[in-house]
Amino acid sequence: MNINDSVLKNEEKAIFGMRSLYRKYGYSQYKMSKFEEYDLYVRNKDFLVSDNIISFTDTNGRLMALKPDVTLSIIKNGSDAAGVVQKVFYDENVYRVSKGSHAFKEIMQVGLECIGAIDNYCIYEVLMLAAESLRSISAECVLDVSHLGIVSAVIDGMNVEEPVRNALLKCIGEKNAHEIAKLCTENSVSEDAKNRLLSLVSTYGDAKTVLPELKALCTDDASAACLDQLMEVVTALEASGCGDVLRIDFSVTSDMNYYNGIVFRGFVRGIPTGILSGGQYDKLMQKMGRKSGAIGFAVYLDMLEDLSEEGTPYDADTVILYTENDDMGALRSTVRMLTDAGQRVCAQKAVPEKMRYKQLLRLNGKGVEILETNA
Repeated sequence: MNINDSVLKNEEKAIFGMRSLYRKYGYSQYKMSKFEEYDLYVRNKDFLVSDNIISFTDTNGRLMALKPDVTLSIIKNGSDAAGVVQKVFYDENVYRVSKGSHAFKEIMQVGLECIGAIDNYCIYEVLMLAAESLRSISAECVLDVSHLGIVSAVIDGMNVEEPVRNALLKCIGEKNAHEIAKLCTENSVSEDAKNRLLSLVSTYGDAKTVLPELKALCTDDASAACLDQLMEVVTALEASGCGDVLRIDFSVTSDMNYYNGIVFRGFVRGIPTGILSGGQYDKLMQKMGRKSGAIGFAVYLDMLEDLSEEGTPYDADTVILYTENDDMGALRSTVRMLTDAGQRVCAQKAVPEKMRYKQLLRLNGKGVEILETNA
């Protein structure tokens, strides 16, 4: 069955497009229950987009939750197998506070997870699918990519205490160079180490410009190895045609208790915050008793409500007014004729308040009278 794009909302179009995209690359659909044990989410609150969780007690006395996340369930219900990579995608309703409304909402979330013997190809493939997911939503999109291994190596060289480290990470995410310099001075960080971090924070742009600059910053073995991995993945992304949406941005940070390696965030024009977020989360796997590596992302479809419905400024192409005395057969034939011609038609006895339409018609005994035209 063909589905006309004009009758779909932005989030519905996105779901159809991404579902087809992921299947093309061998990802199978994951389905889960609406409910999960509350303890699973409480133990991993920092991993969640929102730590507000709707909970209830079931008939067995267990404390349950309406799922605010899908990734945790996939990890919990999976198992490790040597050399095997589990590739799954999902489009599931999750229940949490929406960024747009700041109230609890049932939100359709789309995403994918690649779990198991993760290598650089797996990382490339997931980032490529993230870029193509953004493109399926808008041609004007950007995928910002960072490597936590490089960030961690630079901060490790400062030999600061954990609270200072966390404060620096927060400043990196905010690109707050002034506060970074202040923290370094207060904690007797060397001038060279401070300037190295400030240079990293200010590094932003397309890969061809940025990667050569990073070589001067990644002088130790740990950061150099991470840079080599980043360069290999970025080169593959450029070769696959994703270079135009790719940007290197070390302000993309995530909780290092859960994430490691490459992390990324996606944006589309018209929405002020990121609508896609992902990265490697080997540390979360370890915390949940798994030995495998993992990388994945989620697309927050509730954010698409802020995206203008380009090309569909009208609720209907034509509104046809009729009365109870009009011939139903004539009304039915007129509606059918217009819908067969590809129009969206709404038959009404009165025009609904705030309805947007191209033309307003009235059915009468002699045929159809044009009352108003807005196109």
